[in-house]
Amino acid sequence: MASPTPNSEQKMQSVVSLCRRRAFIFQSSEIYGGLNGCWDYGPLGVELKWNIKQAWWRDMVMSRDDVVGVDCSILMNPRTWEASGHVQSFTDPMVDCTKCKGRFRADQISNNQCPSCGTKNSFTETRQFNLMFKTYVGAVEDNSSQTYLRPETCQGIFANFANIVSTSRVKVPFGIAQIGKAFRNEINPRNFIFRSREFEQMEMEFFVRPEPQEAEKWFEYWKTFRYDWYLKHGISKERLHLRIHEPSELAHYAAGCADIEYDFPFGRSELEGVANRTDYDLKKHSEFSKKDLSYFDAETQKRYFPYVIEPSAGVDRALLAFLCDAYTEEPERVVLKFHPKIAPVKVAIFPLVNKDGMPDLAEKIYKELKHRWNCFYDDKGAVGRRYRRQDEAGTPFCVTVDGESTASYTVTIRERDSMLQERVAIDQIQTYVAKRLEGA
Repeated sequence: MASPTPNSEQKMQSVVSLCRRRAFIFQSSEIYGGLNGCWDYGPLGVELKWNIKQAWWRDMVMSRDDVVGVDCSILMNPRTWEASGHVQSFTDPMVDCTKCKGRFRADQISNNQCPSCGTKNSFTETRQFNLMFKTYVGAVEDNSSQTYLRPETCQGIFANFANIVSTSRVKVPFGIAQIGKAFRNEINPRNFIFRSREFEQMEMEFFVRPEPQEAEKWFEYWKTFRYDWYLKHGISKERLHLRIHEPSELAHYAAGCADIEYDFPFGRSELEGVANRTDYDLKKHSEFSKKDLSYFDAETQKRYFPYVIEPSAGVDRALLAFLCDAYTEEPERVVLKFHPKIAPVKVAIFPLVNKDGMPDLAEKIYKELKHRWNCFYDDKGAVGRRYRRQDEAGTPFCVTVDGESTASYTVTIRERDSMLQERVAIDQIQTYVAKRLEGA
């Protein structure tokens, strides 16, 4: 694992500071002192997050004929989590420091030294801590009404497998995709939004025939497809890695697993996992529910439990990777060089002065573009400062309405990364921007 350096630690601090300053991400319930491991997304952050989810859905569902989508409930029958093994084994080893009372995962302790106060040999005995949040359904709070906030989204897909097969005319190989919230009571949330207690997942379960060679073929396909997806949307290749798990690392139900890792400022860490889950999940849910979740293959005239290939990505981790990769410090500016498809704001419109009909013309342009893209109107301060504000927001294009605009019916369009400016006819602005945004 790549270790953080002083420069990378400074970069992480700068990214966090920019997120707060430019309304990407805030501490949850900050006015009350916050809640550790929980975060709120501001006006720019929610747009960036939405664009990432849209890009994933477009490439994983909308553009394919072999994947359908679902949106499953966060609360499920608690038997779901018995079948999946979460009630029995979804735990982390936990220790407390007897000196500072800090609580940590035992596997994150180095040299038997407290990460908080530095005291050595001051830990309690290791004990297992279940990561699921408990809650109650109904008016009475007892064991009969206890359930959990889902710790992952995939179990809702498995529970709905028979419903999808019987209603959607899908046939193996096919996938079921979902984007949704999940919750884990992390002992020690850390690294900004990388590891938090409330997060969002983008997952797809791809069902294939249970022959090892067929499963391996699709496992290889999805590893490559998902790795290339991050490159396609702007992640630099030198910071992106594909790591194949050793046999000793595999979960008991997995025949193979690969992590797509990114070199975050705090070190190389998992961005997405792609796993061959075999037929474990459908068999377990069949066993616990007493419902037959096997699949009848009309082509082979056989009934079987499909193998499952699962690409599972964290929305928040992806967003952090895109932020860190885009963050660039230049001599006279800080700029977020987002891929245009995921940039929160696509176009900013600036009237240069408040006279000669410029504001009216600028507002007309803004309203026309706003129908198609998320845009920002800014008429405050010197134009150079307005450019810098949009550079920090990652806006690809700035349209300036100046003294020539009302006479020549043209504007200046400035491109974010190169800072080059081009004169464009007003009736060609949409064509100009669309060609660069949608062709990117």
